[in-house]
Amino acid sequence: MTPTQRYLFDLQGYLHIPDVLTPEQLASGRAAIDRYIATPDEQLAEGFARSADGKNYENGFAFDKALESLVMHPALWPIIREFTHDKPAFSRGTLLVDTHEHPPLKLHCAREDYGWQSTRYDTREGRIYCDDFVIFPYFDDVNRGDGGLIVIPGSHKAAFPRPASFCNDDALGADAPLPPGIINVTPKAGDVVIMTEMVAHGTLQWRPKDRMRRTLVLRYRPQFKGQPHALPESIRAHLWPETLELMASAHYTETKAIVQSDTVPLR
Repeated sequence: MTPTQRYLFDLQGYLHIPDVLTPEQLASGRAAIDRYIATPDEQLAEGFARSADGKNYENGFAFDKALESLVMHPALWPIIREFTHDKPAFSRGTLLVDTHEHPPLKLHCAREDYGWQSTRYDTREGRIYCDDFVIFPYFDDVNRGDGGLIVIPGSHKAAFPRPASFCNDDALGADAPLPPGIINVTPKAGDVVIMTEMVAHGTLQWRPKDRMRRTLVLRYRPQFKGQPHALPESIRAHLWPETLELMASAHYTETKAIVQSDTVPLR
């Protein structure tokens, strides 16, 4: 990480990095997403499925190599390594497709949902340690007033629980101004947002009726925390060996081979 990235993430609990995806990566990623969306349910291979409302697409990262390659993108790999202290694991990767028909998502975080002990954030030896974080590559522009991701910056370090009266569902209505302390993150296509699950976050109603908000939801953890998401063999057989290595659990004393280099060459 750069010193600026480290400072901003530590301060805010999330990081917005512009222009991570090249025009070629963006175009190929969009084409793959469009194919997934257009494939009828009965023609989807084992392990791929969409939710009833068409918002969540299971194992989206594995649908095409253009999407799988983003799991270890060269611009993100140093951050993945730092947050896990060089003991990384990729948990799972879904595809999120947000339209104006989908309801907003109320504010939440791992600490509120699962308890204060569920997730850890720390700084040691000039590095950040974060044992539950998400990377969102964006494939569409989010303009001011469109809706989408909201966060309470700095809430990952909050010493007090969020009051039930602060930012309830009514306060986050489509036409209501955001309460003080909440911001709407507005990435452009090709940008990436990285966020700890400890920061309070949610979504506003997506307002545009002629555009979607398409993102991958790539989840990471240390290799010794929890078990990897189960994938059918039909999907595992088509993943790069490096992706499978990254997904594997391992003891905290082990060091994966992929960590030995600053970038991960994919075959």
